[in-house]
This record gives sequence, C-alpha cells and structure tokens, in this order.
Amino acid sequence: MPRQVPGSTSASSRFAESRVWSRYHPRMTANRSAAALSGLARVMAHCGGSPMQAIQYINGAIASAPEDPEPYAILADLWKEQRAAVAGLLKGADSPGAILVHSYISFLENDMDDAAMAIGGVTGARPTVAWADAPWFSDARFLDAVSADALAEAVMRTMDFGHDLDTEDMRKRLRPWFRAIDVVCAREPLPEAMAKMAIFLRASGRTDASFALCDRADAVEPIMLTETVRAGTWRRLGDSDKAAAAFQRALVLDPANWSLYLDLADIRAGQGDFASAVQLVEQGLEHEPTEPTLRAAGAAYRTRITGSPDGLRELIALAPQLPNGSYRGLLIDLACGNAALPAELVAEARRLKSR
Repeated sequence: MPRQVPGSTSASSRFAESRVWSRYHPRMTANRSAAALSGLARVMAHCGGSPMQAIQYINGAIASAPEDPEPYAILADLWKEQRAAVAGLLKGADSPGAILVHSYISFLENDMDDAAMAIGGVTGARPTVAWADAPWFSDARFLDAVSADALAEAVMRTMDFGHDLDTEDMRKRLRPWFRAIDVVCAREPLPEAMAKMAIFLRASGRTDASFALCDRADAVEPIMLTETVRAGTWRRLGDSDKAAAAFQRALVLDPANWSLYLDLADIRAGQGDFASAVQLVEQGLEHEPTEPTLRAAGAAYRTRITGSPDGLRELIALAPQLPNGSYRGLLIDLACGNAALPAELVAEARRLKSR
C-alpha cells in the first residue's frame, strides 16, 4: 500500500469532484441497488474480471448503502488476493473513489490515522452520503487506535469544500463523527485537537457541544486556540461582547499574536467603537509592523473616524495585498462610511471591491 497520505493537498486540488466521481460510482448513471452492485463487484473480483471494474462496483455499492458490510468484505478479499494490482490502481490516485477505497484498506492495515483522514476528505467532497456509517468507522478497533490529532485533521477536512453542515439531515449523517469525537477525546484529551474538533461541531450547528468540548480542553490546559474557537462560536451566535471577552483571554495566553489584535479590533469596529479598533490595530502592529492586513484595517478605521483622504488613499494602496476579498470589501465599506470623503476617491476605493 503506498504511504501517500490521502487528501493532503490543498482543498482546491484535493479532488476534482464533479469530473471524476461518476467514474467510481456507476450508481450515478444506472439505477442499480447496492446488492446488485455488490454482486457485480464480487464477479469482477473473483471470476476473471478486473480489479478496476470491481472497485468501481464496490464504490457504487458503498455510495448506495455505506452501512452495508458486504462491499467492504469484497474489498477486503480483493486486497488480500490482488494486493499488488489494487495498490497499483491507487498509487497517485486522488479521486474520491480511490480515496474511499484507500480509507478502508488503511483500516485493514491497522493505519487508523490514515483511514480517518481519508474518509474525512471524502466526506468533505460529498457530505450528502453518510460515509461514516461504514461499519469499520464505529468499530472498537478503529476508535481505540485512531489518534486525536488525526481525527481532528479528519474533521477539518470535512469542511474543506464549504458545504453547509448545519442541517438536520447533515447532522444525522455526521452522527458517527460525533460519537468518534466523544470516544477519542475521552481516551486522548489533547487541547489543540479538541479545539479543532470544536470547530467542526460548531460548523455542524452543535454550538452547545462545541462550547462543552472547549471547556473539556481548558480542563486539561488552557491554550490560545481554544479561546479563539470559543470566540468564533460566540460570533456565530451574534454575541459580540462574549466573543470579545474570549479574544481578550486568548491575548493573555498569546500576547504577541497580531491576528488576535485584529480579530478584536474587527469586533470593536462592528460595535461602532472605531477608536478602540484603531488602538488594537496599533498594538498588533507593534508585533508585526509590516503586516498589510493590519495596516489596511488601521487605515480603514482611522478614515472612518477622521474622514481623511490620506487614510483612504493608504487603504487603496494596500487593498491589492489583501488575500481575502470579502474582508477587503468590508474595510472599504467601513472607511467610505465617512460622508466627508471626496466622492471621486470613494468611487475609486469601491471599484477595488470587485477585483
């Protein structure tokens, strides 16, 4: 089995989802039942067929009924009998279908961390299927061995494609992940891993569970990331005061972290306290004086207070360096909210929002 870690590339290149998924899931082009697909897979695996065709039908069967043990049994036999051929098919392959197979083979090979990260990537690519209903995912052999760090990375991968996880149907599909988090965090309570898992719980709409996991992490050791996650959850719930308090606690734990000053400054600006926002940005610049995002935020907030054309010109000069287009647009809108600014300069700034 290749030692490549599946799904380790960037989210944008990890899967060419729409182009390749159908190659591994015949059920998308033919109305076959999971049982029929399993039967075809067994024929292809044992009666002179090809491993590639067998894997295609196995993937179709799993996609139709992830909880059915039959296609996994066929895959286990295929791996046992034609290991070299299957490994050759998987080598370098990064389609969802290949990584789905990789996840179960990693389980068979007792590489539970690899198995978790692979199925996390597949879930992120197509969360409308309850992939974690796979019998092996709830097996004690998996839950007793997968590391907290690997499970944390796996749940982060479920969010890579930006799918909305905050629906009742989605939470139903994600239940095995919730159970895995409880089991693994009880066995291996690592604060940083727990904080990452709390992000996943928040994304799934389970904000109470996210807060509870942050509290469990704090009981082991308070760290900056936990407070940052807690702040993000309060922000999601619309409580800017509690979010600010969490960011302030994070700063106590990591006082040289410039991005925390920016996060807190953004909250104060959102509350209309632009003077405090400017002060916080200046504190951040003491630690990272050349950071363009800090400098742009400072220019925007000063412009909002003073109506200075020079401040807006500084923001216009810095805007192309900001990687986040939505944040760039937010700063431009805030700065241009001062009615004393020249109209032509405001128009120039607003044109940058569309770039």
